[in-house]
Parts: sequence; C-alpha cells; structure tokens
Amino acid sequence: MFQATRRRLAIWYTAVTAVLLLLFASGVYLYVRSTLIERIDDTLNHVVEIVERSLVIEPINNHADRFRINVEASFRDNTGTVEDDHIDLEWFSPTGKLLWSTLSEPLNIPIHGDRTGETVRVIKGDSENSPLATRHSPLLLRQVTQRVEVGRQVLGYLRVSHPWFEVTKPSRQLIFDLALGIGLMVLSVGASGWFLSGKAMKPVDESYQRLKQFTADASHELRSPITLIQTNVQVALADLDLAETEATTSLQYRQQLKVVERLTQRLGKLVNDLLFLARQDSGISKDTFSACPMDALLMEVVEEQQLLVSEKEIALSLDLVDPPASETSPELLENWFTLVGNWDQLVRLFTNLIANALHYSPAGGRVKVELARIEGINRVSGLRYTSAQLQIKVSDTGVGIPTEALPRLFDRFYRVDPARTHTTGNTATAIATGSGLGLAIAQAIVDHHQGHIQVESTLGKGTTFTVTLPITLES
Repeated sequence: MFQATRRRLAIWYTAVTAVLLLLFASGVYLYVRSTLIERIDDTLNHVVEIVERSLVIEPINNHADRFRINVEASFRDNTGTVEDDHIDLEWFSPTGKLLWSTLSEPLNIPIHGDRTGETVRVIKGDSENSPLATRHSPLLLRQVTQRVEVGRQVLGYLRVSHPWFEVTKPSRQLIFDLALGIGLMVLSVGASGWFLSGKAMKPVDESYQRLKQFTADASHELRSPITLIQTNVQVALADLDLAETEATTSLQYRQQLKVVERLTQRLGKLVNDLLFLARQDSGISKDTFSACPMDALLMEVVEEQQLLVSEKEIALSLDLVDPPASETSPELLENWFTLVGNWDQLVRLFTNLIANALHYSPAGGRVKVELARIEGINRVSGLRYTSAQLQIKVSDTGVGIPTEALPRLFDRFYRVDPARTHTTGNTATAIATGSGLGLAIAQAIVDHHQGHIQVESTLGKGTTFTVTLPITLES
C-alpha cells in the first residue's frame, strides 16, 4: 500500500512539474517567435523607408501633376546590398506589373498593399526552365508591401521579402533545446519525486506500524480481562446450578465475585487510560491550569504510596532542595516550588513514576524523590531569566532497565518483560503498571505541561527518572 502511494505521489510530482514546464516552455517559445517576427518586420519596414526615400520621382512630359518613378536611377545600386542582407526587393507599376526585382525569377504572388508583415508560401521552380530538383519546392517568405503615392497619384508598389527560415531555424533550435531541457528536468523531478515521496511516506509508515502495534496490544490487553471475567461468571453460574442439589458455601461465590470486580476495575482503568491518551493526542482535552505547589503535591503522593508498599519494607523518602541563602524575596521564597499546571494530571504523573519505582525495587530497597528549582541565570549580565524550572528526580535501587529497551520505554503497551505477566501481589501497583500505559501517560502529561522527561538506568543498580517542568507555560 505504501509503495503504491509512494509511486502515485512521485507520478503526481512528475506530472504537475511536466505540465508547468510545458506551459513555461510554450510561453518562452511564443515570446521568442513573436520577437523574431517583430524584428524581421521592423527590418523590412526600415528597408521600405530607406528605399522609399531613395526613389527618383520625375514628372511625366513636363506635367506638374503627373509623376513617375525612374526605375533605373532608383534601383541601380541596391541589388548587391539586398542580397547580402537576404532581403529581396520588387517594384511594381500602379497596375501591378513587375518592373524590377532582385529575385532570379518572379514569385507570381498578387500584391496586397499592407504595411503589416505577412507570411506567404511560394512554390519555387514552377517554370519549365527550372531544374527538376528545385521544382515544386516550397518557400516561405515574410513580406511587407508599400504603396508609393504622390498626392492622390499611385506611382507603384514596393514589396520587400525576407526568407522565413530566419524565424523557423532558430525556432526549431529553440524547440529542440526546450524539449531536451524539459526531458532532463522531468527525469530529474521524477527521481527527486520518488526520493521525496519516500521521505514523506516514512513517518506515515512509522505511524501506521505504531498504530498496528497499538491495535494488537490493545486487543491483547482487553481480551485478557474480558476472557477472565467470562470464565469466572461461567464458573459462578455453574456453581449456582449445582446449588440446587449440593450444598455450596457463600465463600466461593464471594471469591469469584471479587475476582470479577478486580478484573472489571482493571479493564475500566485500561479504557480510561486509552481515553486519556486519545484526548491528549487529539488536542480536545480541556484541562484547566492553576498554581500547583509541587512540594505539597509530592508529599501527598509519597504518603499514599507509603501506605501501599509498607509490607515490602522499601524506604521511600522525599528530599526538597532548599533555595540558596542569597535569595531574600519573601514572595519568591513562599512560591519557590509552585508552578502552573493541572493538579490531577501531575498527581497521576508522579504516582505512575513512584509506583513503578516501588514495584521494581526489591524488599529492603530504597526509592528517593528529589525536588529542586533550577533558576535561569544569564552568564554575562547575571540577571535571572523568567524561565525557571522545577526538576523532580525519582530514583530507585531496583533491577534496572536494559539499554536497548530505553528508546521504546515510553511507547504505549511496551513492557520490558516480553511475557506480559501481571504482578498480583499488590493490586494497586499491578493496576498502575500492568497494562504498559503508565509511562506513555507520564510522557503525555509532561508534554502537555511543556516539560521534558528522561531516564537513566543501570542493570542491577537502579533507575532514575528526571522530570523537568517550566514554572510558567509559554502561550
């Protein structure tokens, strides 16, 4: 599917570019062709003006109102010049009879008294005296015809011709050059389009693969509790049928219903986690932000987690890094650990991180939570930046995380344990970490607060999660 889409994108790139290049080349060709024609017409009109000024006009039989053109005196020296310029001259009488011409044979074209240029097609070699090789060979000429008048008397017609190959030859060369350039450009664009479409499809392919993995993992996670619920219900119904003939204690029903309740809670939390992530991804979350004292929030979370893991004998401590002694502002000291955020989301964030640390720490281990404020100081001026941040570190002495698993640690449904087993020794902790969504939710909450989360881990020594949150959010 992605190869077909990539191929279609490359074809579209190439087709659109080819159309644009064709339009551009057509415009260039028409512009150059019209420029060549205008230049030839200007040349012909210029020759007409020069020849017209050099005409020798004489009165007829000493009549002051009748004139004629002295052809011999007017065109005596023009033949060599016009041949050098590839321009031919023809002089016609007022009745249209050819009187003088630089051409080797007449063109046999009727006269049109028009100063605007026109292109005519001449069949060269119509006369029987012409060689057979040149008979019926077409010849294109660009012509300008000028009617010469004195007063109201027409003295004759001057026709100037120029070979049309002065336009066709450079036009053909231009067409060849444009076609070659367009061909090379289309090939280049096709190769570039294939490369760029591959680059463009890469994140789409990655997103699609993540979606497939997400769908498979979600189906697996939802199928397991549903299957267990169905099994327990079927067992309870079977026991209820046997209760009519056999004595069945209420303790069995209570245990089965507790299992169903626990699985239902797990399933409900999984659905809520998926809904939370979907809302964060779509941007439809309407969470309100307010001032949140992080020291009080972490004290509350640590106190709740201590009650849940008291049987594991893990030392859970909270360390608040005091402000420097140089800080004397009472208002700043009072709000030293306060940031703008969503209280419920931040509670959920650090509950997940601390619960994970406690879950993977062995009995007798230690989990440490550290809260510090990082001030932005300009090294040159010494002035404090307004972009102060709070840094929270959650460190444990647990089993650690393999290095190859760290890049995917925040992926949804990803767990280091490939067997996907759930710990049942502690219900609350298993619910928080069993689905593989805890760290994904933590990442989403940190991103929603414009912060950063990092993890460092060493196998057999422990793991440290570092969360950095800005004091104030950027608009």
